[in-house]
Amino acid sequence: MTATNPLLRDFDLPPYSEIRPEHVEPAVDTILGDNRVALQELLSRPAESLDWSTLVVGLDELNERLSRAWSPVSHLNAVCNNAELRTAYEACLPKLSAYFTELGQNPDLFAAYQALSLSPEADGFDVAQKTIIEHALRDFRLSGIDLPPAEQQRFGAIQMKLAELASTFSNQLLDATQAWTKHITDEGQLAGIPDSARAQMAEAAKAKELDGWLISLEFPSYYAVMTYADDRALREEVYVAYSTRASDQGPNAGQFDNGPVMEQILDLRQELAGLLGFGNYAELSLATKMAESTDQVLGFLRDLAVRSKPFAERDLKELRAFAAENGVDDLQSWDVGYFAEKLRQQRYSLNQEELREYFPIDKVLSGLFTIVQRLYGIEIQELEGFDSWHPDVRLFEIRENGEHVGRFFFDLYARANKRGGAWMDGARDKRRTSLGTLQTPVANLVCNFTPPVGERPALLTHDEVTTLFHEFGHGLHHLLTQIEHAGASGINGVAWDAVELPSQFMENWCWEPEGLALISGHYQTGEKLPQEKLEQMLAAKNFQSGMMMVRQLEFSLFDFELHATHGDGRSVLEVLESIRDEVSVMRPPASNRFPNSFAHIFSGGYAAGYYSYKWAEVLSSDAFSRFEEEGVFNPETGRAFRDAILARGGSQEPMVLFVDFRGREPSTDALLRHLGLTEKVA
Repeated sequence: MTATNPLLRDFDLPPYSEIRPEHVEPAVDTILGDNRVALQELLSRPAESLDWSTLVVGLDELNERLSRAWSPVSHLNAVCNNAELRTAYEACLPKLSAYFTELGQNPDLFAAYQALSLSPEADGFDVAQKTIIEHALRDFRLSGIDLPPAEQQRFGAIQMKLAELASTFSNQLLDATQAWTKHITDEGQLAGIPDSARAQMAEAAKAKELDGWLISLEFPSYYAVMTYADDRALREEVYVAYSTRASDQGPNAGQFDNGPVMEQILDLRQELAGLLGFGNYAELSLATKMAESTDQVLGFLRDLAVRSKPFAERDLKELRAFAAENGVDDLQSWDVGYFAEKLRQQRYSLNQEELREYFPIDKVLSGLFTIVQRLYGIEIQELEGFDSWHPDVRLFEIRENGEHVGRFFFDLYARANKRGGAWMDGARDKRRTSLGTLQTPVANLVCNFTPPVGERPALLTHDEVTTLFHEFGHGLHHLLTQIEHAGASGINGVAWDAVELPSQFMENWCWEPEGLALISGHYQTGEKLPQEKLEQMLAAKNFQSGMMMVRQLEFSLFDFELHATHGDGRSVLEVLESIRDEVSVMRPPASNRFPNSFAHIFSGGYAAGYYSYKWAEVLSSDAFSRFEEEGVFNPETGRAFRDAILARGGSQEPMVLFVDFRGREPSTDALLRHLGLTEKVA
């Protein structure tokens, strides 16, 4: 099997086109078996005889082999999901969970790390090595190393069940998203929807051998209807279908209901926290984060809410008045995006759809690469002749002074059987191997933009441009690391509430006139974004930013409160309603089941951590304010940011790195200023 199973071969980049569902479980079984034997051999030696290279690098080698097989499988499950692959993927989840629980609860391995931390060798460790050992000892305790055997066993069972439930949540959300479509044969119903979106809907219909147009719940289609469709009944129908996905409400009520899944997840997380001696899961979550206490997080979020809510109330009042002028006296959730776009057009003469024509994908990419070249001194070039999971996927290489630095895949367009949203994941870490060779990093960057149609290239909205810059910021954090120890290279070991700093930081260049000049050019003429449109865009930057801010704070407070108070007798929806009482200005309809599709906290890594976006936004805004002072393309400032933040990965606490760059601790002032939430509300 080894010879024919691509996941067991030694490869540079994964042989995606060769990977079949039947390869997955045998490969994982083989590697887990081999790893257990190797670990036993390693730990048969006296703990004090194990040094950094035999213990830490030795374990890294085992983890690397497993990751090289599992990472492409996990990735394919997200971007090319099908029934057979899903079954194979899910069959491995309990095995992997059991393996990592075994590692975390292995007393001999724990003793070896403790012995290494106290050895004479440790006196000579660099700062990254010291951090890795410190984090490893912490993680042993968070894996239940100190628990009695019966409780350790229960800990492992909970971890296994949580992995299974997270996958179920994700699958049901994907299935629910794909289960609903609306077939349109009367083009009059699509009045107001731009030609680009209609063309995409026509292609979707054609793919199903239907005439006319097909509206789906994939985000580009949903967004087009909610933002542009003049037909209010159509907007309501699509909104209800989207906002009730995977729930007990809406057109597919009960079919893929994530409600019971969420309750099980929350119960198990609470039990896990209790086993480890924490009062609740929010406290457990903060054990590995930058924030120091639940009170600090809640205080931070509520302070922002108090300062932002008056602006949100003003935004909504303006929107209601505008909708009333246009014949809608009872503004509903399915009207907000539509009238906000109309008001933006009226106030700033700014049409998002017209702007799209100035952001063809290749122009945006070349501008993005020019920006990071100027800031960080790197070159980026596209590579040909590689194996991939879809014809649209592209591969790029980063070089510096002619030397190879790393590579990244771009998978940019929405399609069936692909998870929604945008993300970066590290496909391979930078590290020094046991043989002394340097392994360079590889990243996957995934988005869900509207794909090219016919001869016309993919044209991005400015929001999509911002998303691209955001994910690329994560990619740079992974790829430009100078740390050669796997446990702290790239995003490894970075506190979760600081991991969004480099990504949100990159978004700033989407708003800088000098940056916009590089990333814009009309897809037919090449004409730069006209000065008039640029001025309109910048004027409209903070349009409705108050409502956007309280919406994000609603998500953050809901997530944190949910995990901090679970077990107090309130349902998920009751917690959400209490948060809405506090911070929201616009209430959605009673049928809305937002939590059932909140994948970030139920199947992603953001449980009791969604606040990280706002926390890191404070860091990123304050970091960017140094560029505002010294020049947004100042290469010395760029080099300072690269050296302090991007290069050092998880080698030190994020506050240390931030202060090294900024010269002081962060302040919320820059964020509020950037969002226009500082002047008095009349």
